[in-house]
Amino acid sequence: MAGVLIVEDDADLREMLRDALEKRKFTVITAANGREAVARFRPSVIDMVVTDLLMPEEDGLMVIMKIKELKPSVKMIAISGGGKAGPGSYLLMASTLGADHVFSKPFLPSELVQKVREILG
Repeated sequence: MAGVLIVEDDADLREMLRDALEKRKFTVITAANGREAVARFRPSVIDMVVTDLLMPEEDGLMVIMKIKELKPSVKMIAISGGGKAGPGSYLLMASTLGADHVFSKPFLPSELVQKVREILG
């Protein structure tokens, strides 16, 4: 099954998304921030990255740019609660940088799983 890297600084959400994807037989790697995500990224294993956008150390926009450099074919889903500016502007930037889909928090894990399946075929 396909490999998914989940990048989310909220530990509870990160684990909830991991569980939802693993139950559907995806291989899942997790990271708590962008720096950790780039270090854990394995082009031969990861087919999709699900990344939060607002995180400490390195944000999701940098994750998208750096991982797209390493593997241009990787699929991306960006998620954001938006911070002070609201999620719209960050999610629009993520789409511009190559995100295949965006989710505004809150969303259901089942919605994410459905979209991962749809994008990866």
